[in-house]
Amino acid sequence: MNRVLARVLAAEAVGTALLVATVIGSGIMGERLAGGNVALALLANTLATGSMLTVLILVFQPISGAHFNPVVSFVLALRREVPLGRLTQLVAAQTLGAIAGVMLAHTMFDESVVQISTTVRAGPAQWVSEFVATFGLVLTILGAARGKPTQMAYAVGLYIAAGYWFTASTCFANPAVTVARSLSDTFAGIDPAGVPAFVAAQFTGGLTASWFFAWLANRETP
Repeated sequence: MNRVLARVLAAEAVGTALLVATVIGSGIMGERLAGGNVALALLANTLATGSMLTVLILVFQPISGAHFNPVVSFVLALRREVPLGRLTQLVAAQTLGAIAGVMLAHTMFDESVVQISTTVRAGPAQWVSEFVATFGLVLTILGAARGKPTQMAYAVGLYIAAGYWFTASTCFANPAVTVARSLSDTFAGIDPAGVPAFVAAQFTGGLTASWFFAWLANRETP
């Protein structure tokens, strides 16, 4: 492995780990401090996640592109913006980083390091929500990359923050994060049985957004 690729994979792994540690950790902290107020706990979770994602993109975008998401890497590989041969390595780095992030959050909050979530997230409303969440995320990334690349971090951070509230699933929109959240029986968890449908909806939403943006961006000017 050459040094450039090693740096890219390290950036994706560490960035995804910090993102997931924020999702899980802020969920635990919010739930502990909210006194049973679920809306307040979700608000704390939202602010921490949107803020951290913005920071992580600003830090890691020049190194790896700051995907932190297998759907994003897959879409960019299909668009030939990422070498297809690198896709498997990126997804592995993101997934392993996400799992490490869960364990890190559990350790910081004195929780059992290894857990299995019992939070059921299933059904058509949840699946449609994940389709919409990932469709919007990929559309945001492609649109910002084309028109406002310097504003990418803020656009994505704000979209995810909004997604926590306008989707019934609270906007997972990321297969690596979804898998990792199944390993946390905390506020942000998801029952492992619900993971396959979430991941399928996420990839379907991302690919649909890629197709739609390709058509949209290449249309003739009136």
